[in-house]
Amino acid sequence: MAYDEFLADRIRHKFQELEISFEDKKMMGGICFLVNDKMCVGIVNNKMMARIDPGKTEEAFLKPGCHEMDFTHRPMKGFIFVEPEGIDQDQDLEYFIRLAMAYNPLAKSSKKKAK
Repeated sequence: MAYDEFLADRIRHKFQELEISFEDKKMMGGICFLVNDKMCVGIVNNKMMARIDPGKTEEAFLKPGCHEMDFTHRPMKGFIFVEPEGIDQDQDLEYFIRLAMAYNPLAKSSKKKAK
């Protein structure tokens, strides 16, 4: 499964512009951007995924193109998808990145696998 490389470049540029240290990893058939070793935003096909405060999802859903993340065919609490039309403008992309970054310090790290 491919992901939108142009969107990945836009996200990288926005992180750099906001002076946010990040790492990107290919996973789940897409790409994920980690901040402080925690999943922050990602891309699946042409949709942006964002990990946000579960209490902010209803507010986010008011934005065009934003809906529950149902990657596993079940809604995932604290994760949203944003369709391309919802992040077409740079200020909209930045809104969702900032929303994810606001939650990042509170998000739990995924457990590291022992080698």
